[in-house]
Amino acid sequence: MKIDKIMMKKTLLAISLSIFVSQSHAGIRQYQADLGSSQWQLTNASRLECTLSHNIPNYGKAKFYSRANRNSNMEFELDMLRLPDNYSLAQVRAIAPNWKPGIAERTIADMKLHKQFSPDLPKKVAWTMLSELEQGMNPTFYYDDWYNENDRIAVGLSTSRFNKAYQEFIGCVGNLLNYSFDDIAYTVLNFEFNSDQFTKASKRRIAMITEYLSLDTELELVLVDGFTDSYGGRATNQKTSEQRANKIRDYFVKNGIDPSRIEAKGYGEKRHIASNDTVLGRAKNRRVVIRMDKE
Repeated sequence: MKIDKIMMKKTLLAISLSIFVSQSHAGIRQYQADLGSSQWQLTNASRLECTLSHNIPNYGKAKFYSRANRNSNMEFELDMLRLPDNYSLAQVRAIAPNWKPGIAERTIADMKLHKQFSPDLPKKVAWTMLSELEQGMNPTFYYDDWYNENDRIAVGLSTSRFNKAYQEFIGCVGNLLNYSFDDIAYTVLNFEFNSDQFTKASKRRIAMITEYLSLDTELELVLVDGFTDSYGGRATNQKTSEQRANKIRDYFVKNGIDPSRIEAKGYGEKRHIASNDTVLGRAKNRRVVIRMDKE
């Protein structure tokens, strides 16, 4: 009986020592801005993109951003100073700050960590994190350190100075264009028969493109190509196609777009996209194509 008790004590002591050793070697490195250093800023504020940024000392930057699009969108990116060195998962949890005792933490999502890429999260999770911050919770990322297998990393987003910047961010998001660059990068405008007058649909489209060009000054070159159907003389059609292309160029310039950004050419009857034997086909061939490209 005494032997059994002695063995049990030795076993318990061994377990206790094992736990103590593992705890002493497996630490958590915490990265989070304190009350004094926490800053949230609206770093991009235009009708093309809105970005809400938060610096995390010695770690990097957290960024929520939304871009002009026909559908509402939101993304989150954790811009690390030291990128992941392998593939793994980080768990995202909402943690209550010290001044909100008794509130249990909750898991928001898992985030994939890709080798040598800053990790990101999609719309629904990004909005959930913003909602948690608005309620005073700290979204926190937990993952195993890929440079030190004995450590875990905890990266927290502070709620300090969040609300004012968040309200500015939401206002910016609400003012984004409801279309994106991809929606207008390749645009076909059509004209009335034997005319350089736009159809109604084309008028709306050219207004959208002009608005986008006025906002995106980094888009350096816009190509405007004019075409006609095959009715009428070839020389006349060539002239008409040039008039159509130049009309759009003039429209852009009149609305404040730098002329050096617009290159207009006419191609006459060349490059038909439909049959000239039907009214509908000829209408499709009377067109100007606007092409834009980004690096």
